[in-house]
Amino acid sequence: MPFFSITKEMAIGTAVLGVAFATGVLAGKKFQFSAFGKPQSAKHLLGKGSLWQYIVDHSLREHPVLKKLRLLTLDHPCSGMMVAYDQAQLMANLAKLIKAKKAIEIGVFTGYNTLNMALVLPDDGKVVACDINEDYVNIGKPLWKEAGVEHKIDLRIKPATQTLDELLADGEAGTYDFAFIDADKQTYDEYYEKCLRLIRKGGIIAIDNVLWHGEILKPSKNDVEAQSLHHLNEKIFRDVRVNISMIPMGDGVTLAFKL
Repeated sequence: MPFFSITKEMAIGTAVLGVAFATGVLAGKKFQFSAFGKPQSAKHLLGKGSLWQYIVDHSLREHPVLKKLRLLTLDHPCSGMMVAYDQAQLMANLAKLIKAKKAIEIGVFTGYNTLNMALVLPDDGKVVACDINEDYVNIGKPLWKEAGVEHKIDLRIKPATQTLDELLADGEAGTYDFAFIDADKQTYDEYYEKCLRLIRKGGIIAIDNVLWHGEILKPSKNDVEAQSLHHLNEKIFRDVRVNISMIPMGDGVTLAFKL
C-alpha cells in the first residue's frame, strides 16, 4: 500500500521534484528528499496541500482546450504515455522564446503536446507530427480543430525515420526551430541525429524519458530501452555540437541547444 495517496492526474507531472523521487514515492518507499534545502517527507512534497500542488497551482497556465485534452487523455488506459503538463508548458515557453515557427514532434499519442506547440506557433507556423498509431491521435484531432490550430499541424502516420528522411530530401535541413523526441527508445539516437540536421543553429531538441523511471541509474542488460537511453545520454553529454541541460522534470528531459 502506498505511503500516501496521490491522484492519477498529479502522477502524470512530477515537476522539478525529480523522477527518482517520484518513482520511490509511487512504489511506497519512505525516505527524505532535500531538493528544497532541507529534508522533506514524501507526503510534504506530493499530494493535496503539498509543495508539488503549490507549484502546479502557481505556475500552470493551461489553455482551456489543452486542459480538456489532458483530462480526456487521463481516462485512457495508456495515459502514462502523455507528456508531463508542466514539462509541456516549459517547452512551449522555450519555443516562444526562440520565436519558433517550425517544429517537429516524434511521438504524438493523443496529441496533447502537438496542440501545446501549435498554440504557441504563429498562424503560418507548422508542427510536423510523427506517429504510427492513428487511433491514439484520433482522440485529440477534434480538439486541434476546436482550438483553431488544425491548419498548423502536419500529421504523418508512418515511421518517423521515414518522415525525417523526407524532410531532409526536400531540402529542409537547418530550417526547423524545435524538435521533441518521445517515441520508441531504441531509435532515439537516429531521431536525434536526423533532428540535429533539421534544426537550425540556436534551435532546440527536447528528448523525453532520459531518466527512464529511475532505471537509468543501473540499467539491466535485458532493459533495451534503459540501455539505449543511457548510451544516448552519454553521447549527448560529450556532443560538442550542442549545449545541454538535463532536467528532472516528468521522466527526465534533456534540452539540446544546437550550436
